[in-house]
Amino acid sequence: MSEVVRDVVCRISIRRTLWCLVVLGAGGAVTAVVSLVYAGAGPWPFVGACLAVAGLVALRALVVEVRADAYGVHSRTLLRRRSTPWYDIAELRVRMVHENNPKVQPARRLELVPREGRRRVLPLPYGHSGNDRVFDAEVAAFRALHRRYGTPSSDHLVVVSRRTAGRGWAGALSACVVLLGFAVGFALATPGAAGEERAWRAATACTDATPDAERAECVSSWPAVITRTEPADRPKQPSYVYFQEGAEGGDQRLSVTEEAARAFQPGDEVELSVWRRTVMTVSGEHHVWHRHVVTGGSTAVVATLFALAAGFPAARLLVRVRCRRLPADDVLPSTLPFAGVLFVTGLWLVPLSYRHPTSLPDTPAAITWAAVGTLVTVGLFAWAWRATRVRTPAVADVPEGQEEVFLSARFLEATDYNPHQFGTHIALGGGEPPAVTPGPGRFGARVIPVGRLTLRQVRRARGGDGDLVPASWHVAEFDDAGTVVRLAAAPADLNRVLRALGTVETLEDASTPGADR
Repeated sequence: MSEVVRDVVCRISIRRTLWCLVVLGAGGAVTAVVSLVYAGAGPWPFVGACLAVAGLVALRALVVEVRADAYGVHSRTLLRRRSTPWYDIAELRVRMVHENNPKVQPARRLELVPREGRRRVLPLPYGHSGNDRVFDAEVAAFRALHRRYGTPSSDHLVVVSRRTAGRGWAGALSACVVLLGFAVGFALATPGAAGEERAWRAATACTDATPDAERAECVSSWPAVITRTEPADRPKQPSYVYFQEGAEGGDQRLSVTEEAARAFQPGDEVELSVWRRTVMTVSGEHHVWHRHVVTGGSTAVVATLFALAAGFPAARLLVRVRCRRLPADDVLPSTLPFAGVLFVTGLWLVPLSYRHPTSLPDTPAAITWAAVGTLVTVGLFAWAWRATRVRTPAVADVPEGQEEVFLSARFLEATDYNPHQFGTHIALGGGEPPAVTPGPGRFGARVIPVGRLTLRQVRRARGGDGDLVPASWHVAEFDDAGTVVRLAAAPADLNRVLRALGTVETLEDASTPGADR
Protein backbone atom coordinates (compact mmCIF):
# COMPACT_ATOMS: atom_id res chain seq x y z
CA MET A 1 0.00 0.00 0.00
CA SER A 2 1.48 3.35 -1.04
CA GLU A 3 2.28 5.99 1.54
CA VAL A 4 -0.34 8.72 1.99
CA VAL A 5 1.31 12.07 1.18
CA ARG A 6 -0.32 15.40 1.89
CA ASP A 7 0.69 18.98 1.20
CA VAL A 8 2.06 20.98 4.13
CA VAL A 9 1.35 24.62 4.95
CA CYS A 10 3.16 26.18 7.92
CA ARG A 11 2.02 29.52 9.37
CA ILE A 12 2.26 31.29 12.70
CA SER A 13 -0.48 29.95 14.98
CA ILE A 14 -1.24 33.17 16.93
CA ARG A 15 -2.59 35.02 13.90
CA ARG A 16 -5.42 36.81 15.73
CA THR A 17 -3.00 38.35 18.20
CA LEU A 18 -0.67 39.39 15.39
CA TRP A 19 -3.52 41.08 13.52
CA CYS A 20 -4.33 43.08 16.66
CA LEU A 21 -0.70 44.19 16.89
CA VAL A 22 -0.72 45.20 13.22
CA VAL A 23 -3.82 47.35 13.76
CA LEU A 24 -2.24 48.93 16.85
CA GLY A 25 0.94 49.56 14.89
CA ALA A 26 -0.98 51.32 12.11
CA GLY A 27 -2.73 53.46 14.69
CA GLY A 28 0.58 54.21 16.38
CA ALA A 29 2.11 55.33 13.08
CA VAL A 30 -0.81 57.71 12.45
CA THR A 31 -0.58 59.00 16.02
CA ALA A 32 3.15 59.68 15.68
CA VAL A 33 2.72 61.61 12.41
CA VAL A 34 -0.24 63.67 13.65
CA SER A 35 1.47 64.47 16.96
CA LEU A 36 4.63 65.66 15.20
CA VAL A 37 2.67 67.85 12.78
CA TYR A 38 0.22 69.47 15.21
CA ALA A 39 1.69 69.08 18.71
CA GLY A 40 5.43 69.04 18.09
CA ALA A 41 7.72 67.35 20.57
CA GLY A 42 6.13 65.29 23.33
CA PRO A 43 5.55 61.75 24.56
CA TRP A 44 2.96 60.79 21.92
CA PRO A 45 5.33 60.63 18.92
CA PHE A 46 7.59 58.28 20.86
CA VAL A 47 4.66 56.07 21.94
CA GLY A 48 3.32 55.99 18.40
CA ALA A 49 6.73 55.08 16.98
CA CYS A 50 7.04 52.17 19.44
CA LEU A 51 3.60 50.87 18.46
CA ALA A 52 4.48 51.21 14.78
CA VAL A 53 7.68 49.14 15.24
CA ALA A 54 5.71 46.47 17.12
CA GLY A 55 3.13 46.39 14.35
CA LEU A 56 5.82 46.04 11.69
CA VAL A 57 7.35 43.09 13.54
CA ALA A 58 3.90 41.48 13.87
CA LEU A 59 3.24 42.03 10.16
CA ARG A 60 6.53 40.35 9.30
CA ALA A 61 5.61 37.32 11.41
CA LEU A 62 2.09 37.28 9.98
CA VAL A 63 3.27 37.16 6.38
CA VAL A 64 5.76 34.31 6.90
CA GLU A 65 4.57 31.09 5.27
CA VAL A 66 6.27 27.86 4.20
CA ARG A 67 4.43 25.47 1.89
CA ALA A 68 5.45 22.07 0.53
CA ASP A 69 3.63 20.34 -2.32
CA ALA A 70 4.38 18.06 -5.24
CA TYR A 71 6.55 20.71 -6.90
CA GLY A 72 8.86 21.55 -4.02
CA VAL A 73 9.25 23.82 -0.97
CA HIS A 74 7.98 27.40 -1.22
CA SER A 75 8.75 30.04 1.42
CA ARG A 76 7.39 33.57 1.72
CA THR A 77 8.53 36.42 3.95
CA LEU A 78 7.72 40.12 4.02
CA LEU A 79 10.37 40.98 1.44
CA ARG A 80 11.12 37.76 -0.42
CA ARG A 81 9.65 34.63 -1.99
CA ARG A 82 11.69 31.50 -2.74
CA SER A 83 10.91 28.10 -4.26
CA THR A 84 13.14 25.04 -4.35
CA PRO A 85 12.08 21.97 -6.39
CA TRP A 86 12.39 18.53 -4.83
CA TYR A 87 14.96 17.31 -7.33
CA ASP A 88 17.31 20.09 -6.18
CA ILE A 89 17.02 19.13 -2.48
CA ALA A 90 19.49 16.48 -1.34
CA GLU A 91 18.48 16.32 2.30
CA LEU A 92 16.17 17.71 4.97
CA ARG A 93 17.77 18.27 8.35
CA VAL A 94 16.72 19.43 11.78
CA ARG A 95 18.93 22.18 13.20
CA MET A 96 19.05 23.17 16.86
CA VAL A 97 19.10 26.93 17.45
CA HIS A 98 19.57 29.23 20.47
CA GLU A 99 21.62 26.57 22.25
CA ASN A 100 24.27 29.06 23.42
CA ASN A 101 21.80 31.68 24.66
CA PRO A 102 20.78 30.97 28.28
CA LYS A 103 17.94 33.53 28.07
CA VAL A 104 16.18 31.79 25.16
CA GLN A 105 14.82 28.27 25.16
CA PRO A 106 16.56 26.05 22.58
CA ALA A 107 14.43 25.33 19.54
CA ARG A 108 14.42 23.23 16.37
CA ARG A 109 14.28 24.43 12.78
CA LEU A 110 14.07 22.65 9.43
CA GLU A 111 17.05 23.06 7.11
CA LEU A 112 17.24 22.46 3.36
CA VAL A 113 20.46 20.99 1.99
CA PRO A 114 20.57 21.57 -1.79
CA ARG A 115 22.62 19.46 -4.14
CA GLU A 116 24.53 22.59 -5.09
CA GLY A 117 24.74 25.83 -3.15
CA ARG A 118 24.39 26.90 0.45
CA ARG A 119 22.19 25.30 3.08
CA ARG A 120 19.09 27.27 4.05
CA VAL A 121 17.12 27.29 7.30
CA LEU A 122 13.38 27.66 6.72
CA PRO A 123 11.51 30.26 8.81
CA LEU A 124 8.89 27.60 9.62
CA PRO A 125 8.21 25.07 11.07
CA TYR A 126 9.55 26.07 14.47
CA GLY A 127 9.58 23.64 17.37
CA HIS A 128 10.76 23.71 20.95
CA SER A 129 13.53 21.30 21.84
CA GLY A 130 11.83 18.32 23.38
CA ASN A 131 8.61 16.51 22.66
CA ASP A 132 6.99 18.95 20.20
CA ARG A 133 4.54 16.70 18.38
CA VAL A 134 3.35 19.39 15.95
CA PHE A 135 6.90 20.05 14.77
CA ASP A 136 7.65 16.33 14.48
CA ALA A 137 4.49 15.79 12.43
CA GLU A 138 5.32 18.65 10.07
CA VAL A 139 8.89 17.40 9.59
CA ALA A 140 7.56 13.91 8.88
CA ALA A 141 5.19 15.37 6.26
CA PHE A 142 8.05 17.28 4.60
CA ARG A 143 10.15 14.12 4.46
CA ALA A 144 7.26 12.08 3.04
CA LEU A 145 6.87 14.58 0.21
CA HIS A 146 10.61 14.49 -0.38
CA ARG A 147 10.58 10.70 -0.62
CA ARG A 148 7.60 10.77 -2.98
CA TYR A 149 8.71 13.48 -5.41
CA GLY A 150 12.47 13.72 -4.85
CA THR A 151 15.53 11.56 -4.33
CA PRO A 152 16.78 11.91 -0.73
CA SER A 153 20.43 11.07 -0.18
CA SER A 154 19.51 9.10 2.96
CA ASP A 155 16.49 7.90 4.90
CA HIS A 156 18.13 8.95 8.14
CA LEU A 157 16.97 12.23 9.72
CA VAL A 158 20.06 14.30 10.53
CA VAL A 159 19.89 16.48 13.66
CA VAL A 160 22.58 19.16 13.75
CA SER A 161 23.43 20.74 17.11
CA ARG A 162 26.35 22.67 18.59
CA ARG A 163 28.07 19.35 19.40
CA THR A 164 27.88 17.81 15.93
CA ALA A 165 30.17 17.89 12.91
CA GLY A 166 27.61 19.65 10.72
CA ARG A 167 27.69 22.84 12.77
CA GLY A 168 29.48 25.77 11.15
CA TRP A 169 32.87 27.01 12.24
CA ALA A 170 32.33 30.74 11.66
CA GLY A 171 31.51 31.43 15.32
CA ALA A 172 34.64 29.74 16.63
CA LEU A 173 36.79 31.45 14.00
CA SER A 174 35.32 34.87 14.84
CA ALA A 175 35.91 34.37 18.57
CA CYS A 176 39.47 33.24 17.92
CA VAL A 177 40.23 36.26 15.70
CA VAL A 178 38.71 38.75 18.18
CA LEU A 179 40.61 37.32 21.15
CA LEU A 180 43.85 37.22 19.16
CA GLY A 181 43.26 40.85 18.18
CA PHE A 182 43.03 41.85 21.85
CA ALA A 183 46.15 39.81 22.58
CA VAL A 184 48.10 41.54 19.81
CA GLY A 185 46.90 44.96 20.95
CA PHE A 186 48.06 44.43 24.53
CA ALA A 187 51.32 42.89 23.29
CA LEU A 188 52.04 46.00 21.19
CA ALA A 189 51.29 48.21 24.22
CA THR A 190 53.64 46.25 26.47
CA PRO A 191 56.94 47.96 25.44
CA GLY A 192 55.44 51.42 25.98
CA ALA A 193 54.05 50.49 29.40
CA ALA A 194 57.36 48.92 30.43
CA GLY A 195 59.27 52.02 29.28
CA GLU A 196 57.00 54.38 31.21
CA GLU A 197 57.30 52.20 34.31
CA ARG A 198 61.12 52.29 34.12
CA ALA A 199 61.09 56.05 33.54
CA TRP A 200 58.88 56.67 36.60
CA ARG A 201 61.01 54.49 38.82
CA ALA A 202 64.17 56.24 37.62
CA ALA A 203 62.76 59.75 38.00
CA THR A 204 64.49 61.96 40.56
CA ALA A 205 63.38 65.13 42.33
CA CYS A 206 63.76 68.40 40.47
CA THR A 207 66.31 70.90 41.71
CA ASP A 208 66.82 74.61 41.17
CA ALA A 209 69.50 73.79 38.64
CA THR A 210 67.19 71.63 36.51
CA PRO A 211 66.46 73.35 33.17
CA ASP A 212 62.85 74.15 32.38
CA ALA A 213 62.92 71.85 29.34
CA GLU A 214 63.81 68.85 31.54
CA ARG A 215 61.43 69.52 34.43
CA ALA A 216 58.77 67.26 32.88
CA GLU A 217 61.08 64.24 33.39
CA CYS A 218 61.81 64.95 37.04
CA VAL A 219 59.45 64.96 40.04
CA SER A 220 58.22 68.35 41.18
CA SER A 221 56.64 68.89 44.61
CA TRP A 222 53.92 71.47 45.15
CA PRO A 223 51.89 72.34 48.25
CA ALA A 224 48.11 72.40 48.04
CA VAL A 225 45.05 72.57 50.28
CA ILE A 226 42.07 70.25 49.84
CA THR A 227 38.81 72.18 49.67
CA ARG A 228 36.36 69.27 49.47
CA THR A 229 36.04 65.58 48.55
CA GLU A 230 33.46 63.52 46.65
CA PRO A 231 33.53 59.81 47.57
CA ALA A 232 31.64 57.58 45.15
CA ASP A 233 28.06 56.79 46.16
CA ARG A 234 27.87 53.60 44.07
CA PRO A 235 30.38 50.98 42.97
CA LYS A 236 32.43 51.59 39.81
CA GLN A 237 31.90 55.36 40.05
CA PRO A 238 34.93 57.67 40.31
CA SER A 239 35.80 59.53 43.49
CA TYR A 240 37.32 63.04 43.49
CA VAL A 241 39.27 65.43 45.66
CA TYR A 242 39.28 69.18 44.95
CA PHE A 243 42.25 71.44 45.52
CA GLN A 244 42.29 75.12 46.35
CA GLU A 245 41.69 77.23 43.25
CA GLY A 246 44.99 78.25 41.72
CA ALA A 247 47.09 75.72 43.62
CA GLU A 248 50.33 75.56 41.69
CA GLY A 249 51.04 72.29 39.94
CA GLY A 250 47.75 70.67 40.97
CA ASP A 251 44.54 70.10 39.06
CA GLN A 252 41.41 71.70 40.34
CA ARG A 253 39.88 68.22 40.53
CA LEU A 254 41.69 64.87 40.76
CA SER A 255 40.21 61.40 40.39
CA VAL A 256 41.32 59.15 43.27
CA THR A 257 40.22 55.94 44.93
CA GLU A 258 37.21 55.89 47.23
CA GLU A 259 39.49 55.11 50.17
CA ALA A 260 41.57 58.22 49.49
CA ALA A 261 38.50 60.42 49.03
CA ARG A 262 37.24 59.35 52.45
CA ALA A 263 40.66 59.65 54.11
CA PHE A 264 41.35 63.24 52.99
CA GLN A 265 39.37 65.99 54.71
CA PRO A 266 38.60 69.58 53.65
CA GLY A 267 41.36 71.89 54.86
CA ASP A 268 44.09 69.21 54.79
CA GLU A 269 47.45 70.50 53.66
CA VAL A 270 48.97 68.04 51.20
CA GLU A 271 51.97 67.79 48.94
CA LEU A 272 51.57 66.96 45.26
CA SER A 273 54.24 65.04 43.35
CA VAL A 274 54.00 65.94 39.66
CA TRP A 275 55.75 64.02 36.85
CA ARG A 276 55.21 64.64 33.17
CA ARG A 277 52.49 67.16 34.07
CA THR A 278 50.53 64.47 35.92
CA VAL A 279 49.89 64.26 39.66
CA MET A 280 51.44 60.96 40.73
CA THR A 281 51.08 61.13 44.53
CA VAL A 282 49.10 63.16 47.06
CA SER A 283 50.79 63.05 50.46
CA GLY A 284 48.88 64.18 53.54
CA GLU A 285 49.41 63.81 57.27
CA HIS A 286 47.18 60.75 57.60
CA HIS A 287 47.06 59.29 54.10
CA VAL A 288 49.15 59.03 50.92
CA TRP A 289 47.54 58.37 47.54
CA HIS A 290 49.58 56.88 44.67
CA ARG A 291 48.47 56.91 41.06
CA HIS A 292 48.34 53.43 39.57
CA VAL A 293 51.11 52.96 37.03
CA VAL A 294 50.43 50.35 34.38
CA THR A 295 53.43 48.04 34.34
CA GLY A 296 54.84 46.16 31.39
CA GLY A 297 54.44 42.89 33.28
CA SER A 298 50.71 43.39 33.87
CA THR A 299 50.15 44.32 30.23
CA ALA A 300 52.08 41.24 29.09
CA VAL A 301 49.99 39.07 31.43
CA VAL A 302 46.76 40.42 29.95
CA ALA A 303 48.09 39.75 26.42
CA THR A 304 49.02 36.20 27.45
CA LEU A 305 45.60 35.54 28.96
CA PHE A 306 43.85 36.73 25.80
CA ALA A 307 46.13 34.52 23.69
CA LEU A 308 45.36 31.50 25.90
CA ALA A 309 41.64 32.31 25.74
CA ALA A 310 41.89 32.36 21.94
CA GLY A 311 43.34 28.86 22.14
CA PHE A 312 39.98 27.35 23.16
CA PRO A 313 38.01 28.37 20.03
CA ALA A 314 41.14 27.46 18.06
CA ALA A 315 40.95 23.99 19.62
CA ARG A 316 37.31 23.72 18.55
CA LEU A 317 38.33 24.65 15.01
CA LEU A 318 41.10 22.06 15.13
CA VAL A 319 38.67 19.33 16.22
CA ARG A 320 36.19 20.31 13.49
CA VAL A 321 38.85 20.30 10.79
CA ARG A 322 40.16 16.99 12.05
CA CYS A 323 36.66 15.46 12.01
CA ARG A 324 35.49 17.11 8.79
CA ARG A 325 34.79 13.74 7.15
CA LEU A 326 32.36 12.63 9.85
CA PRO A 327 28.63 12.60 9.09
CA ALA A 328 26.91 15.89 9.85
CA ASP A 329 25.07 14.62 12.94
CA ASP A 330 27.96 12.74 14.56
CA VAL A 331 28.90 14.26 17.92
CA LEU A 332 32.42 15.67 17.92
CA PRO A 333 34.95 14.72 20.58
CA SER A 334 35.06 17.06 23.55
CA THR A 335 37.60 19.91 23.51
CA LEU A 336 38.05 19.81 27.29
CA PRO A 337 41.43 18.02 26.99
CA PHE A 338 42.74 21.03 25.06
CA ALA A 339 41.26 23.33 27.72
CA GLY A 340 43.35 21.43 30.28
CA VAL A 341 46.44 21.98 28.12
CA LEU A 342 45.74 25.72 27.98
CA PHE A 343 45.20 25.88 31.75
CA VAL A 344 48.48 24.12 32.53
CA THR A 345 50.27 26.28 29.97
CA GLY A 346 48.96 29.38 31.69
CA LEU A 347 50.41 28.20 35.02
CA TRP A 348 53.97 28.56 33.71
CA LEU A 349 53.55 31.08 30.88
CA VAL A 350 51.77 33.83 32.86
CA PRO A 351 54.51 34.16 35.55
CA LEU A 352 57.14 34.06 32.81
CA SER A 353 55.38 36.84 30.90
CA TYR A 354 55.17 38.96 34.05
CA ARG A 355 58.86 38.59 34.81
CA HIS A 356 60.03 39.01 31.20
CA PRO A 357 57.45 41.21 29.43
CA THR A 358 59.76 42.57 26.70
CA SER A 359 62.71 40.19 26.64
CA LEU A 360 63.48 36.49 26.42
CA PRO A 361 64.46 34.55 29.55
CA ASP A 362 68.12 35.32 30.26
CA THR A 363 68.81 33.61 33.59
CA PRO A 364 69.37 29.88 34.16
CA ALA A 365 66.27 29.64 36.36
CA ALA A 366 64.03 31.39 33.81
CA ILE A 367 65.42 29.33 30.92
CA THR A 368 64.86 26.10 32.84
CA TRP A 369 61.33 27.21 33.77
CA ALA A 370 60.50 27.97 30.12
CA ALA A 371 62.06 24.74 28.83
CA VAL A 372 60.29 22.50 31.34
CA GLY A 373 56.97 24.30 30.77
CA THR A 374 57.29 23.92 27.00
CA LEU A 375 57.99 20.20 27.32
CA VAL A 376 54.97 19.78 29.61
CA THR A 377 52.73 21.65 27.17
CA VAL A 378 53.95 19.60 24.20
CA GLY A 379 53.39 16.37 26.11
CA LEU A 380 49.90 17.40 27.19
CA PHE A 381 49.05 18.50 23.66
CA ALA A 382 50.04 15.07 22.36
CA TRP A 383 47.84 13.49 25.04
CA ALA A 384 44.91 15.80 24.13
CA TRP A 385 45.37 14.99 20.46
CA ARG A 386 45.10 11.29 21.22
CA ALA A 387 42.21 11.75 23.66
CA THR A 388 40.13 13.61 21.05
CA ARG A 389 40.59 11.10 18.25
CA VAL A 390 37.50 9.53 16.69
CA ARG A 391 36.95 6.03 18.03
CA THR A 392 35.23 3.63 15.67
CA PRO A 393 32.53 1.58 17.43
CA ALA A 394 33.54 -2.05 17.86
CA VAL A 395 32.88 -4.87 20.29
CA ALA A 396 35.91 -6.34 22.04
CA ASP A 397 36.21 -9.57 23.96
CA VAL A 398 35.33 -8.81 27.56
CA PRO A 399 35.80 -11.46 30.23
CA GLU A 400 32.59 -12.30 32.00
CA GLY A 401 32.64 -11.59 35.73
CA GLN A 402 30.53 -13.19 38.43
CA GLU A 403 30.36 -10.08 40.61
CA GLU A 404 27.39 -7.79 40.29
CA VAL A 405 28.25 -4.46 38.63
CA PHE A 406 26.23 -1.37 37.84
CA LEU A 407 27.33 0.28 34.62
CA SER A 408 26.36 3.85 33.73
CA ALA A 409 24.16 3.49 30.64
CA ARG A 410 20.89 4.90 29.32
CA PHE A 411 18.08 3.57 27.18
CA LEU A 412 17.02 6.68 25.25
CA GLU A 413 13.43 5.53 24.66
CA ALA A 414 10.71 4.99 27.22
CA THR A 415 9.78 1.29 27.30
CA ASP A 416 8.14 -1.13 29.70
CA TYR A 417 11.56 -1.91 31.21
CA ASN A 418 12.56 1.80 31.15
CA PRO A 419 9.35 3.67 32.04
CA HIS A 420 9.58 7.46 31.71
CA GLN A 421 13.29 6.96 30.87
CA PHE A 422 14.05 6.53 34.57
CA GLY A 423 17.08 4.24 34.08
CA THR A 424 20.61 5.57 34.53
CA HIS A 425 22.47 2.25 35.08
CA ILE A 426 22.35 -1.36 33.94
CA ALA A 427 22.92 -4.13 36.47
CA LEU A 428 24.94 -7.16 35.34
CA GLY A 429 26.11 -10.31 37.11
CA GLY A 430 25.38 -11.53 40.61
CA GLY A 431 23.31 -14.43 39.32
CA GLU A 432 20.53 -12.05 38.21
CA PRO A 433 19.40 -11.21 34.66
CA PRO A 434 20.42 -7.83 33.18
CA ALA A 435 18.19 -5.07 34.43
CA VAL A 436 17.68 -1.31 34.12
CA THR A 437 18.05 0.55 37.44
CA PRO A 438 17.58 4.20 38.47
CA GLY A 439 20.98 4.18 40.15
CA PRO A 440 23.85 1.96 41.29
CA GLY A 441 21.56 -0.42 43.15
CA ARG A 442 18.86 -3.06 42.55
CA PHE A 443 16.08 -0.89 43.98
CA GLY A 444 13.38 -0.39 41.32
CA ALA A 445 15.19 -2.64 38.83
CA ARG A 446 13.34 -3.64 35.65
CA VAL A 447 14.53 -6.80 33.89
CA ILE A 448 15.56 -6.32 30.25
CA PRO A 449 13.67 -8.69 27.91
CA VAL A 450 16.78 -10.05 26.19
CA GLY A 451 14.80 -12.35 23.91
CA ARG A 452 12.99 -9.42 22.28
CA LEU A 453 16.11 -7.42 21.41
CA THR A 454 17.98 -7.78 18.13
CA LEU A 455 21.06 -5.66 17.63
CA ARG A 456 20.96 -3.54 14.46
CA GLN A 457 24.14 -1.45 14.72
CA VAL A 458 26.62 0.20 17.06
CA ARG A 459 27.56 3.77 16.19
CA ARG A 460 28.94 6.99 17.58
CA ALA A 461 26.67 9.48 19.30
CA ARG A 462 24.57 11.71 17.04
CA GLY A 463 22.89 15.06 17.48
CA GLY A 464 19.47 13.42 17.66
CA ASP A 465 20.51 11.41 20.72
CA GLY A 466 20.29 14.50 22.95
CA ASP A 467 22.65 16.34 25.27
CA LEU A 468 22.43 13.61 27.95
CA VAL A 469 24.70 11.41 25.83
CA PRO A 470 28.37 12.41 26.31
CA ALA A 471 30.47 12.84 23.18
CA SER A 472 32.71 9.90 24.10
CA TRP A 473 29.83 7.39 24.42
CA HIS A 474 28.66 5.00 21.75
CA VAL A 475 25.07 4.05 20.96
CA ALA A 476 23.70 0.59 20.22
CA GLU A 477 20.44 0.40 18.27
CA PHE A 478 18.14 -2.58 18.90
CA ASP A 479 15.00 -3.85 17.28
CA ASP A 480 12.55 -4.38 20.14
CA ALA A 481 9.59 -6.23 18.59
CA GLY A 482 9.49 -3.83 15.66
CA THR A 483 10.42 -0.70 17.60
CA VAL A 484 13.89 0.86 17.49
CA VAL A 485 15.39 1.48 20.94
CA ARG A 486 18.79 3.02 21.63
CA LEU A 487 21.22 2.20 24.43
CA ALA A 488 24.03 4.68 25.14
CA ALA A 489 27.09 3.98 27.27
CA ALA A 490 30.86 4.35 27.33
CA PRO A 491 32.51 2.04 24.77
CA ALA A 492 33.96 -0.37 27.35
CA ASP A 493 30.70 -0.52 29.32
CA LEU A 494 28.66 -0.96 26.16
CA ASN A 495 30.84 -3.93 25.24
CA ARG A 496 30.03 -5.61 28.54
CA VAL A 497 26.32 -4.92 28.20
CA LEU A 498 26.19 -6.33 24.67
CA ARG A 499 27.99 -9.47 25.79
CA ALA A 500 25.56 -9.89 28.66
CA LEU A 501 22.56 -9.39 26.37
CA GLY A 502 23.90 -12.03 23.98
CA THR A 503 23.52 -9.82 20.89
CA VAL A 504 27.15 -9.73 19.76
CA GLU A 505 26.68 -12.31 17.05
CA THR A 506 24.67 -9.84 14.94
CA LEU A 507 27.12 -6.97 15.32
CA GLU A 508 29.40 -7.76 12.38
CA ASP A 509 26.66 -6.98 9.85
CA ALA A 510 24.88 -4.30 11.86
CA SER A 511 27.83 -1.98 12.65
CA THR A 512 29.16 -1.66 9.12
CA PRO A 513 30.54 1.92 8.72
CA GLY A 514 27.98 4.13 7.09
CA ALA A 515 25.07 1.80 7.76
CA ASP A 516 21.62 3.31 8.05
CA ARG A 517 22.73 6.68 6.78
